[in-house]
Amino acid sequence: MNILITLLVTFFAGMGAGLGTGFAGMSAAAVISPMLITFLGMEPYMAVGIALASDVLASAVSAYTYGKNKNLDIRNGVIMMTCVLIFTVVGSYISSLVPSNTMGGFSVCMTFLLGIKFLIKPVMNTKEGMKNVSVGKRIVQSILCGIVIGFICGFVGAGGGMMMLLILTSVLGYELKTAVGTSVFIMAFTALTGALSHFRIGGAPDLTVLILCVVFTLFWARVAARFANKATPATLNRATGAVLVILGIVIMGFRFL
Repeated sequence: MNILITLLVTFFAGMGAGLGTGFAGMSAAAVISPMLITFLGMEPYMAVGIALASDVLASAVSAYTYGKNKNLDIRNGVIMMTCVLIFTVVGSYISSLVPSNTMGGFSVCMTFLLGIKFLIKPVMNTKEGMKNVSVGKRIVQSILCGIVIGFICGFVGAGGGMMMLLILTSVLGYELKTAVGTSVFIMAFTALTGALSHFRIGGAPDLTVLILCVVFTLFWARVAARFANKATPATLNRATGAVLVILGIVIMGFRFL
């Protein structure tokens, strides 16, 4: 019975996380963590570590899919990624020193509100419009935003992908597909850094839960990324918004259980 419950919980957690990652570059921790804590009674800090580990391959495969469809900006993403990586470690360490119930609330609100934003005000930026942002301005913005995003990603184990998507589309003027592709590219590295930091501080994870979460998240992220790269901007905005709103509502429901 315990094995069946574990299988069901990790399947639905991986499905929600994978769809969020493939469509919107969302951190898997936003979905997986509350489910592991609520239904499997896992310690929050370890649940975040497993969720971040699940994010690594899912984000990497999603980034590959977006890159293959020329919807990935590696050059400008590297600057932000460097800052995010450094401050993910800082945030991960500080999160181990504070009460567990402070973790995750920010990312839940971010997920829901960003979903509403995509439904009400779709991102219709174009790749041509991306070139209007000056190189110097983009570098400064990437550094400052990377510091903030990295700290939040390491501290709560989630929110980094959502903040990157918001920054890339609203501040840096990226079109949606390129923003998601660049976001999951960065998240693959930040998730790896965050997971290793969590496991080093909190100890080895439950291997069964870890493997199941990784496999299910990877599968659904691949499905979502393939669909997203074939969809029109309008369809992608609606699909992304719907996924984020639903996940936001579900996650908030878990937090009240």
